[in-house]
Amino acid sequence: MASILAAGTDLLMPDLHDLRLILNSRVPLVLVETRDELRFLGQLERLVRGESAEQYRPLYRWAVTDGLQRLDIAMDPQPLNADPLQALRHIRAVNRAGIYALLDFHPYLDDPVHIRLLKDIALRAVDCRQTVVLVSHSLRLPPDLAHLSARFSLQLPDEEQRAHIVLSVVDEWNAARTHRATVDQHAFDQLVRNLAGLSHADVARLARNAIYDDGALLPCDVPAVAKARYELLNQEGLLSFEYDTASFADVGGLTRLKNWLEQRKGVLHDPPESLRDDLPRGLLLLGVQGCGKSLAAKASAGILQVPLLRLDMASLYNKFYGETERNLRESLRQAEVMAPCVLWLDEIEKALSASDNDDGVSRRVLGSFLIWLAEKRSPVFVVATANDISRLPPELVRKGRFDEIFFVDLPSPQVRMDILEIHMRRRGLDPAHHDLARLVAATHGFSGAEIEQGVVAALYSARMLTKHPDDGQLLAEFSRTRPLSVVMAEQVQSLRDWARGRTVCADGIS
Repeated sequence: MASILAAGTDLLMPDLHDLRLILNSRVPLVLVETRDELRFLGQLERLVRGESAEQYRPLYRWAVTDGLQRLDIAMDPQPLNADPLQALRHIRAVNRAGIYALLDFHPYLDDPVHIRLLKDIALRAVDCRQTVVLVSHSLRLPPDLAHLSARFSLQLPDEEQRAHIVLSVVDEWNAARTHRATVDQHAFDQLVRNLAGLSHADVARLARNAIYDDGALLPCDVPAVAKARYELLNQEGLLSFEYDTASFADVGGLTRLKNWLEQRKGVLHDPPESLRDDLPRGLLLLGVQGCGKSLAAKASAGILQVPLLRLDMASLYNKFYGETERNLRESLRQAEVMAPCVLWLDEIEKALSASDNDDGVSRRVLGSFLIWLAEKRSPVFVVATANDISRLPPELVRKGRFDEIFFVDLPSPQVRMDILEIHMRRRGLDPAHHDLARLVAATHGFSGAEIEQGVVAALYSARMLTKHPDDGQLLAEFSRTRPLSVVMAEQVQSLRDWARGRTVCADGIS
């Protein structure tokens, strides 16, 4: 730990080196997308102060609240330049070298006058050594300016840097109090891993949330930090998150799928050297509706003992050009940051099936996804579920895209018994007091969802009679149900016929 603290001052060097290269290359407009504004300005000021006399340029900060203010020497803000139009005219009028950091300028990039002024500044910037740095959480330059710009990204803290930040928070606590914080080493290691993908400021804030609550860092603090981290990363709200997935592993049936997953258990967390280049990529789940594909996706996370991220593929679509693909890229990037995890792509055919009236969006989304799937090196285990195999593009289902394709079929008699017992116990019924063999026979052709709804309906029927549900109520509800395998017999049988010989049955039966 001491070595980490000693190295703390050197941890910013890669950022400073990259930033110096961009500024010295005389690019007139530099775009910096970050939520860690103070850290970036600190690095920029440190860089400017460290330049030689020949390379030195004054550094100015602009905000709509304060106007222009010089940072490299102590000077008061100039409120007269708070208006963005006046600020840009002032910069254009000053024919001297300088670096101008404009904070949160993104709302003003739609104004044609602002665009022209920025272009004027950029076109003569090489001669007078002026650089305009736009700093915001999100920046989209108009085409008139894009070719005059370069982007700089603050590097997110790596594991060593995150450990240094957490230790500095512990030191803060200890310095302000008479007793030292209690730090569990295992919890410390978990916390450092769970803070991956966050900025320096967010790492410090979540570490304070964990430690300042009770002056201790314990294993019980880690789930709350993981949830907070997910909420920070999922700004677009496209992913849903489950951290505690252990209970998902207890499902009826799916024996072959469970065995397959058990063989890969633990590899995502700590892969042996021989498997580091062959991490499990994921699986595709096809099957009859209501037979447990969603349950199987959740069970995958439970068996692998990692968090579950669910992406509703239909939610990716946006009416603006390029936004759908951006939504996919951002969701996949967030999943990689949250790794190790299971990424559940629910009803994948909704986003990847080709359509004649979507201007090629589906093909572009498919291409982006397949490239990511082929090049992925992070421990993100993909579980894709689909109901309609006919809508899936051939490129997705060919061998090699996923580690395996499993088919979740109508449950066998033994699996139907397991499902009955699970749903009975969940609702306070003792399976030992019921004729399970008779009930199983009555549910021939039922999916797991239809069995569950039969049990629920029987509870309501018994409640009306103010009695405990018995086999009579259960059999009556099952007899009133027309399962999907009967209502849509041709479609269901066609799907089962297609799957036979092309997929692995998740229950280990044919």
